[in-house]
Amino acid sequence: MTVRDRIQRYRESGGASDLVRVEVLVPAARRDDILSQAAEMRAEYRQKKERLREDVELALHHYGLRLLDNIDLDRLPDLAQKAKVIANALMERGDARAFAMGRRMLDEIGQ
Repeated sequence: MTVRDRIQRYRESGGASDLVRVEVLVPAARRDDILSQAAEMRAEYRQKKERLREDVELALHHYGLRLLDNIDLDRLPDLAQKAKVIANALMERGDARAFAMGRRMLDEIGQ
């Protein structure tokens, strides 16, 4: 695997997936402030993504058979789209606890 292929794979599915490079001009004295803000944003984004992944796994564990009777999650490219489909299925086909879980997942996505 070439270096270029490895970099491309890292950007698509590794630690840099869903992140974009930004170049800004700031005063030298405030450089550390910008770097710390960027680190906080990355950490917050990764925590949100991990919580969403945990919610998806929990929903599939508790309600898998009821949710996935006509749904093929492998056709959806990213976690947010899978979570949206699962959340809607939870709200339509589940009980009150499933509805609350689906609502929480949609709030996490921003829908």
